[in-house]
Amino acid sequence: MTDDQLAKLISADDLGLLTVKPKRTPQSTEEERLMDGFQQILKFVETTGAAPAEFADDIGERLLFARLEAIRANPQQRERLLPFDEFGLLKEVAKLPETAEALPATIDDILNDEFLDNLNPAAEAMFKIKNIPLIKDVESPDYVAQRKSCKDFHLFEEQFQICQREIKAEKRRLLPFANEQQIEVGHFFVLHGILLLVTEVGERVGKNGKWNARLRCIFENGTESDMLLRSLSSELYKDGRRVTLPDEETLNTMLVTDDDKATGYIYVLRSLSQHPDIKAIPNLYKIGLARRSIETRVQNATNEPTYLMAPVALVSTFQCYNVNLTKLENLLHRFFDPAVAKIQVTDAQGNYHTPKEWFSVPLATIEVAVRLLISGEIVNYIYNPSTGQILLNE
Repeated sequence: MTDDQLAKLISADDLGLLTVKPKRTPQSTEEERLMDGFQQILKFVETTGAAPAEFADDIGERLLFARLEAIRANPQQRERLLPFDEFGLLKEVAKLPETAEALPATIDDILNDEFLDNLNPAAEAMFKIKNIPLIKDVESPDYVAQRKSCKDFHLFEEQFQICQREIKAEKRRLLPFANEQQIEVGHFFVLHGILLLVTEVGERVGKNGKWNARLRCIFENGTESDMLLRSLSSELYKDGRRVTLPDEETLNTMLVTDDDKATGYIYVLRSLSQHPDIKAIPNLYKIGLARRSIETRVQNATNEPTYLMAPVALVSTFQCYNVNLTKLENLLHRFFDPAVAKIQVTDAQGNYHTPKEWFSVPLATIEVAVRLLISGEIVNYIYNPSTGQILLNE
C-alpha cells in the first residue's frame, strides 16, 4: 500500500479507528493518580468539614486517611501537592525539642494530653477493655472477730461439764453439721476438736438474700469469740460437728412416748426495747410459760406491758411433758427471785405497769438452772445475784 492510499484511508476513517494515540509515560500516570487521590481527600474535607480519621467506622474514610498519611510522609509528593492544599492538610508538624521536659513524666500527663480530647469517638474504643472480667470491689469487713480470754467463764464451766458427761453417757451425740439454722442459743458444737457453746445471737441482718448475726461463742478452753453466724457455719462445714440436745430436753427424765402428754413450754425471751433505762439493765431476760406456741404469744409484744411494750426475741424454749407447768414456772421464779428486775412501763392509755417474770440473770445461768430442774437437783442449789453463779446450798 502506497503512502497516498494510506492517507486516503486515514482521511476516510470517520470513527478514528486508525488513529494511533501516543502512549502516556509512567511519570504522567503516577502524577495523575497522585492528583486524583488528593482531590478525593479535598472533596471529603469540603463535604464533611474534617480531615479523614484513622479509626472511622467507614472503611472508605480510613483509606483516605491512609492515603493522606502516605502523602505527608513523602516529601516529594507533599511538595508537588502543596499548591493545591487549600485546607492546610500538608503543613509540616513542628517537632518537639528533644528534651526530658517535652516527654510525659507520668501516666496522668499522658491522660491529660489535649490529643485525647480531640480523638474521634471511634478512636476512644482503644481505651475500653473488652473480654477481661472487671475486678469487683471486695467488701472488707469493718470488724474481724478475735479469740480472747472469757472473763466470766465460771458462769459456763458447769454447762460444759454437764455436756461432756451427757456425751460420755450417750445422751448426746456428735453429728455432722448440716445447716446454719442449727446455730441457736444454748446449742453445743465441736470446732477443730474444741467444744463450744453459743450463748448469744445478735440482731439478724439480711444481705443478698441471706441472714447473718454476730454471735457470742464460749469455748471449753476458757476463750470466747464474737464471730459471725455465717463464719461459724463455714468453719463447722470444714471441720466441725453438731452436738445433739440431750434426751432430757423435754424436762422429763424419761424418753417421750406416745402415752406422754405435752403440757406446754418454758421459754426465755430477750427484750429489744430501745428505752435507755431498759437497755441499761444487764442480762435482762423474761422466763415464762406458754401452753401454745410462744411465737403466737409475742406477735403483739409492742402493745403489751408484760413484754415491756417493745419487740422481743426468743432465745430458748423447753417443751414440757407430764408436769404442772404453773408449779414448774413458780419454782424457777422463786429460784431467781433475788435477781428480779423491777421495771415500770406505760401503756397506750398512759397507765403504769410493773411487769413480772423479768430477771437480770446471765442466759448461761438460766440454762444451768433448767438442767438442774430436769434432774431434780435444783432444790440443793441457790442463786447468788452478786456473782451470777449457782451455788450449792450448804
